[in-house]
Amino acid sequence: MIELTALAIALSMDAVAVSIALGSKCEEEIRQLALKAGGFFGVAQMVMPLLGFYLGVQLHDYIGGIHHWVALGVLGFLGLKMIREATQGEKELALSSHPSSSKLLLLAFVTSLDAMAAGLTLTLLGLPLWFCLLFIGGSTFLLSFGGVHLGRKSGTYLEEKAEYLGGIILILIGVKIFIEHS
Repeated sequence: MIELTALAIALSMDAVAVSIALGSKCEEEIRQLALKAGGFFGVAQMVMPLLGFYLGVQLHDYIGGIHHWVALGVLGFLGLKMIREATQGEKELALSSHPSSSKLLLLAFVTSLDAMAAGLTLTLLGLPLWFCLLFIGGSTFLLSFGGVHLGRKSGTYLEEKAEYLGGIILILIGVKIFIEHS
């Protein structure tokens, strides 16, 4: 359960960083934006790992004996990517103070691509898939909701720090899975 909690927090950090940025630009209707962002990001973080999980099931015969190497590689790559983006300040999409639903959907998709790749590793947690998906999605909703409010208070100061922390957590989870299954 500790691994799932760490994974959920790490995967949500891209969405949290975007939520902080959204909140920093929000001039009014903060609660509505927080609910909308949390909803879009939470649902995307449930759907994308499911797609990754089923991709992993299809590839099981090919990667079964080296699954711990795959987990280390995927999570390590995603973690390093998040750290690089945080340190270089890369921003993929310009944000406005009143993002449309289509813009939020696009942001949800972009921020959940890492979750799809991480979905390949969900079987290694030894927990029911539905529980993992609900936990990851619910955690992302709550953290994104809070991120919008936090962004309103702090501006963009915390945005990069959230991505940096998420990257470190993903790398540590990959190392832990590798050690446990080697």
